[in-house]
Amino acid sequence: MSNSPRIHTNGRTRVRQHVRMTSVLFVGSSGGHLAQMVAMRGWWSGHRRSWVTFDTLDARTALADERVRWAYWPTTRHLPNAVRNLGLAVRALLADKPDVVVSTGAGVALPFFVVARALGIPTVYVEVYDRVDSRTLTGRLCRPWASLFCVQWPEQQEQYPGALVVGPLL
Repeated sequence: MSNSPRIHTNGRTRVRQHVRMTSVLFVGSSGGHLAQMVAMRGWWSGHRRSWVTFDTLDARTALADERVRWAYWPTTRHLPNAVRNLGLAVRALLADKPDVVVSTGAGVALPFFVVARALGIPTVYVEVYDRVDSRTLTGRLCRPWASLFCVQWPEQQEQYPGALVVGPLL
């Protein structure tokens, strides 16, 4: 897509914009998924940003000075929370109007990718670093909705042909 951000590596992951990018919405589970997005600080620190994750101690600590919306969990096979997160996605994307949505998974990402696509907002999915020999459920579900699909290891391209290798985030 011509308006999609392009991610490439030169030792660090960074984004070159084809359109002026001023805001990012990060969406992901707490724990390791969140840690991988926080590790992109060198890229996102200069942009207006907001976050969607689960209300956990590690998330509150990592995002203490950030703008955060708390997602509903559990997300796996929990239809009521999937619907709640879909509503949260609509509200967050319409209110924030981000230039791009970025996620490392897990389940909370899908409703945001679907709504972002409907609104014409580019999405970037970065597959987690610890799943090398198989695809994650969220990766499989989000890939059709992703403007740009990235992996952290060259070996992951066997699972996701055509994915862009950005290198390990952690």
